[in-house]
Amino acid sequence: MDVQTTLAAATPPTIRREDYRPPDWLVPDIALDFDLAAERTRVRAKLDVVRNGDHARALVLDGDELTPLSVHVDGQAINDWRIEDGNLVIDLPADAHVIETEIELHPAANTKLMGLYASGGLLCTQCEAEGFRRITFFPDRPDVLSRYTVKLAADRNAYPVLLANGDNVANGDGLDGRHWAEWNDPFPKPSYLFALVAGDLQANRDSFTTMSGRKIDLGIWVRAADLPKTHHAMAALKTAMKWDEDVYGREYDLDIFNIVAVDDFNFGAMENKGLNIFNSRYILADPDTATDADYDAIAAVVAHEYFHNWSGDRVTCRDWFQLSLKEGFTVFRDQQFSADQGSAAVKRIEDVRTLRAAQFPEDAGPLAHPIRPESYMEIGNFYTATIYNKGAEVIRMMHTLLGAERFRAGADLYFDRHDGEAATCEDFVAAMEAGGGIDLSRFRLWYAQAGTPKVTARLAHDPISKAATLRLTQEAPPTPGQPVKQPMPLPLSLALFAQDGEKRHEQLFVFEDAEADLSFDGFADAPVLSINRNFSAPVIVETDRTPADLAFLSAHDDDPFARYEAMQQLMLDTLKATIEGRTHDDDAVVAAVRATLEDPALDPAFVAEAMLLPSEQFIGDAMAVVDPDAIATARDALRLKLATELDGLWRDRYQRHAAAQFEYSPAAKGARRMRNLALGYLAASGSPEVGAQAFAQFEAADNMTDRIAALGTLANGMFVERAEALAAFHARYCDNPLVIDKWFTTQALSLRADAAEQVVALLNHPDFALTNPNRFRSLVGAFSVNQRAFHRVDGAGYELLAQQIAALDPINPQTAAKMVPALGRWRRFDESRQVKMRAALEQILATPGLSKDVFEQASKSLG
Repeated sequence: MDVQTTLAAATPPTIRREDYRPPDWLVPDIALDFDLAAERTRVRAKLDVVRNGDHARALVLDGDELTPLSVHVDGQAINDWRIEDGNLVIDLPADAHVIETEIELHPAANTKLMGLYASGGLLCTQCEAEGFRRITFFPDRPDVLSRYTVKLAADRNAYPVLLANGDNVANGDGLDGRHWAEWNDPFPKPSYLFALVAGDLQANRDSFTTMSGRKIDLGIWVRAADLPKTHHAMAALKTAMKWDEDVYGREYDLDIFNIVAVDDFNFGAMENKGLNIFNSRYILADPDTATDADYDAIAAVVAHEYFHNWSGDRVTCRDWFQLSLKEGFTVFRDQQFSADQGSAAVKRIEDVRTLRAAQFPEDAGPLAHPIRPESYMEIGNFYTATIYNKGAEVIRMMHTLLGAERFRAGADLYFDRHDGEAATCEDFVAAMEAGGGIDLSRFRLWYAQAGTPKVTARLAHDPISKAATLRLTQEAPPTPGQPVKQPMPLPLSLALFAQDGEKRHEQLFVFEDAEADLSFDGFADAPVLSINRNFSAPVIVETDRTPADLAFLSAHDDDPFARYEAMQQLMLDTLKATIEGRTHDDDAVVAAVRATLEDPALDPAFVAEAMLLPSEQFIGDAMAVVDPDAIATARDALRLKLATELDGLWRDRYQRHAAAQFEYSPAAKGARRMRNLALGYLAASGSPEVGAQAFAQFEAADNMTDRIAALGTLANGMFVERAEALAAFHARYCDNPLVIDKWFTTQALSLRADAAEQVVALLNHPDFALTNPNRFRSLVGAFSVNQRAFHRVDGAGYELLAQQIAALDPINPQTAAKMVPALGRWRRFDESRQVKMRAALEQILATPGLSKDVFEQASKSLG
């Protein structure tokens, strides 16, 4: 049987947005009674169901791997129910009934980590997107909103803490050492926001007083040994609560807000109403075990999940096609929050770098989709950078078009109109139009069209008339299912700089057509164009700016992002010229880097960002055909030139930014970032004494940022200290899973020629486990983004990834599916690599019993 025949036979059904139909039955109230144990849990559910509309259709309650023990209707046991495709179907005569079911679960055997599962002695849940149907029979869709009453009973010794959504309304003791707790959530919510946690936990307790004077009890629940590592997360939570009141006027609504950290989790965190469940990596932090990036991520994710209380919980999604309604909006909100806590410029650079690394390739590949998709086979596959990161950029563009005051008015109207409802993306845009007094008819294209628009900008100057003319064109590339696109409305922030550095004609130009011409007067000499300032639109911009123009902007542009962008473009153009064998001047890059390093007015954190060479993947994205070997060679050569010709500056910056004692502050973070960047450039020079210097930093470091940076420097090279440092790091942190994840990742990202062989060896390491998503991502996921190692010409990287996806799929299909897109970009590479990548995808598709999660990703990638 050939591949196409196999695909046709195995293809799961496709869910389409155009087929949406309101639910046949609503469930205003649900009562759940859990008899909890890891090996066997019984769940009794009582549903008040109401027929929705004039129809005679049966009640269909979604189920996944559930077996009913009993079914009652209005208090009477019935036998005429049936199971269809895993779902419980009951024919009901009246318009309102009470349905009671009892089922049995086995949490310890649930390796998918969806529904109710066991993790390190805890019982916990993950219900987004469709995990609740693995707990009890229910219309498991986001537009069925219910009030939940939950009773949990368990052995007190094994599970002394019993948590669920809402407020704790009662507790008591049972027989034989058991106890129970009852929780009530008065706010109607969809089933994907249900949560429970049971286990031996302790809480970092605090409180927050809202703007109306209500006291909220806060708790971050972790294992006792981890309590000292929760203070940063608690501080971030309280700061986020205050920020949401100040910036959006949103006050928390329950009396309790709890967070629980668990080790085994498919996501970063989950915004369940009043009971957020977090991957431990986004809660636990102290200087010895968490980097500055970890601290920043914890604050951002804690804020993100808290902000969901309004943008996701109080107002939720009508259907999963509207996922960006809550995620794009909330990512934008957490980006605003993070920018307000530190350097807004550095935060913007980080956000754009993430977008370009994850979302731009997605938009350019076989899995491209709009931020409001039209179809899916498995909804878990649409938790993508497009939904989250591009979705946030679309919200940011609305904020740019309206301004902060009118955007706030639109947000207030959105929350007021749809509080307690399941809304759509259209509802959000309509609220912005009404609240902000703006017509966003054309702007709606951003929700419907996939792909990253490309803007070409050409600036001409007439010395006689002293006028400059800017010619803009845009094109939206074809994507799967969308071969022809309409021009997108692009808010382009731009300015012109005179040769004396004076900024003129700064404006926000909304570019809505395929082409446009803008004229500017008053330039005796040719000006320099600064365009897409602060990355005002998520587009690719191609200009005719010369190396001299870019160097000028890198020294004079007053927009931090545009200044950074000019340096990055100068580096990128130089690297591309090297790869393509064109004449170029490396000295322009050296001079620009020198000027930036020597500018005393610049923030060290910003300087460190600007001095980073474009990543190998980003360079490849700018090429017609990705050549990993040529990219690596060119990047290493430019890095060597910068290292050797600026050696004195790197040594000076390394010494200048040494700190006597760890401090978590914007200034201290910037100093560490600059120092570790300098260490990397010193190592690139090939000087043998740098190994000893890096090892000395590794041993003396009083924080993880400096220690892991030194370890990464050693792991990338041929230093004699490398093996000793890796062994010492493992010995020091062998009991800390989150830090050992860093140890795996550092080696998986190594720039050494033997990186693939290192990963193969680490797959057999006693600390590697397929069952833990963090560990799998730390090794296999990290390796898949190591361009020079993963795309090694012999195809060993592709075969390794295919084998690991096939091995993980029966255990955790959701995590396995997220690894497939690394192979899906095969069209971007040379013919030899294309053949090997396609073979790896075909190998995955030939795996018996393949999940629909992995099948959808692999089949669409193969195309």
